[in-house]
Amino acid sequence: MKKENKLFAIFGNPVTHSLSPLMHNYALQGLNINGCYTRYQLKDPKLFKKKFLQLGLVGINVTVPHKEVAFKSCDEIKGIANDIGAVNTVINEEGKLIGYNTDAPGFFKSASSFGEIKNVLILGAGGTAKALAAIFRKNAIPCTILNRSQKRLDFFIQKGYTCFDWKSFKFQTYDLIVNTTSAGLQDNNLPLPQTMLKEIFANAKYAIDVIYNQNTPFLQLACEHNLMVKDGSEMLLNQGVYAFEIFFNLLYKEEDIFYFMQKAFA
Repeated sequence: MKKENKLFAIFGNPVTHSLSPLMHNYALQGLNINGCYTRYQLKDPKLFKKKFLQLGLVGINVTVPHKEVAFKSCDEIKGIANDIGAVNTVINEEGKLIGYNTDAPGFFKSASSFGEIKNVLILGAGGTAKALAAIFRKNAIPCTILNRSQKRLDFFIQKGYTCFDWKSFKFQTYDLIVNTTSAGLQDNNLPLPQTMLKEIFANAKYAIDVIYNQNTPFLQLACEHNLMVKDGSEMLLNQGVYAFEIFFNLLYKEEDIFYFMQKAFA
């Protein structure tokens, strides 16, 4: 008897640029799993749970702008996602949606390869910024949140993080600067005014842009200041491996999943 075909997807808007289908399909094929991973452009976030169940999906990943909506739509939240308020991985357990966040450990594994990080400045205040702040706090690394406006900082202020908007920001020394905004994704914009960013980079060691497969203006400026830099490719790959482990309840070895998924970046 032929095994049931397992269907997975990524929800987002936009979603056509995502490498997740390629990564997961390489792993499914390489591990001889009868399954398929596709994209779904979810335009109306109110339909999150309805579409998930209608499509008969076993599990999904979630990208912008739906990570916080996904958190609210799940029946149960596990792990560090409870501290973040955003999920990027959801599985269907007998009609119940269970949410996780693999962005956080995926990013931390990527950043840790730089070496010792004493403190961090996170640019932006969305779902990804929440994930990063939570994982750094869990690992006892102080982080500061800097966002254009004060309004989106309320979540971080309530959690006890050091927060600034552009007008109130006071320059300090940070080892790692992380761009979690969309600046540079489809334009030549910087996440901060150039004068501010130059002053921050002057005393920093490392920079990461969560945008992947692009040498963004943020990373270009960081290189000009002799910082060690990374785009978001490693984070994407690591979180994908962790998500795959959740999809299949740790049935497959992490190194085997990694081996097949990394082919998507070749």
